[in-house]
Amino acid sequence: MLVNDWQLNARTEQLPPQGDWFIWLLLGGRGAGKTRAGSEWVHNIATCQGHVLDGLNCGRIALVAETLSDAREIMVDGDSGILNIAKHDRPLYQSTRRRLVWPNGAIAQIFSSEDPESLRGPQFDAAWCDELCKWQYPQETWDMLQFGLRLGENPRQLVTTTPKPIALLKAIMADKNTAIVKMRTDDNAENLAKNFLANVRSRYGNTRLGRQELNGEILEDQEGTLWTRDRLDELRLTEMPQLMRIVIAVDPPASSKAQGSCCGIVVVGLNSRGHAIVLKDASIEQATPSQWANITAKCYQDFDADLIVAEVNQGGDMVKSVLHASDAQLPIQMVRASRGKWLRAEPVAALYEQGKVWHLDGLDSLEDQMCNFTHQGLLGGGSPDRLDALVWAVTALLLDKSSKPIIRSI
Repeated sequence: MLVNDWQLNARTEQLPPQGDWFIWLLLGGRGAGKTRAGSEWVHNIATCQGHVLDGLNCGRIALVAETLSDAREIMVDGDSGILNIAKHDRPLYQSTRRRLVWPNGAIAQIFSSEDPESLRGPQFDAAWCDELCKWQYPQETWDMLQFGLRLGENPRQLVTTTPKPIALLKAIMADKNTAIVKMRTDDNAENLAKNFLANVRSRYGNTRLGRQELNGEILEDQEGTLWTRDRLDELRLTEMPQLMRIVIAVDPPASSKAQGSCCGIVVVGLNSRGHAIVLKDASIEQATPSQWANITAKCYQDFDADLIVAEVNQGGDMVKSVLHASDAQLPIQMVRASRGKWLRAEPVAALYEQGKVWHLDGLDSLEDQMCNFTHQGLLGGGSPDRLDALVWAVTALLLDKSSKPIIRSI
């Protein structure tokens, strides 16, 4: 029946990637369909249907999970496990020998990361590793498995996992023989309970945990940075508070034509408790001066802001002229950087530690820059334009004692 034809019903990312890969790394959020993809792949190659998907016909397969119980309850017997998706040539599970046996003689044996040595001796032509980032002894188990993948003409392995920044996963991702595929929980919405996504998005949507568990992103705190993701999660608001003052900071790029150039535009408010609330990151990449000026003017109007703070190191009076060309009534305070980015950012980071700066949801790109900014600059290269704009805005609200702003009534 067509309804049971995985080729027709699977999403593209659930099917084996094309090309000559040794490791298919399927990174996905919770409920994204990783287990179904793994079960279908194993059943396919075990029943000699490999010519349909990726050219594999495998007789000896390793199924590796965190524990033997996980292997049995998720990979074998689970709702999306092998026994439940097998509509033809269904295998028999031999519990005493911890293995699945197909009618054609193909065998899939289950293993646990709790016992890496159990993989010493057996040999395979394929393997499915589930939730690798949860394994108790990830490196030792992985190493033993690699020595066992020595059968057939083209041994391959599938890794399905919600990512975490562990050393083994980063090494697998860096391997030139790895094909990386990513899936989000949202991609599988039609197969999930109707209120599930709404509930988890409401609670975890823009937190570090949510980005990891729902979007399948690898997030880690780097050494030598001023901000950590855990601390930013602690300083998060879900609703717009009542504000006394709102400023918009602009950090123009040196050139709109420069590779990766970005104009940092960040909106920050001040509440009655003297806390800064980061409201929006409206930064724009590869924009002309008129484009970023128009976005700045729109933010000023949308948020009924009080002031625009513009760094003029890269453009001098031209920055003010461009902004006024967009809206002649914009109140602009020009600032010039006399110290390095790190020195300017340190006192702002201290305010975060004191709980004096909070974030609304939806600031992922800004927070990525914050958590990847070190003494040497932005990890991976580029300019921290979003962060620069944030620093100017918070400085204007909380650290610049020379200004005497008119405070709006509340």
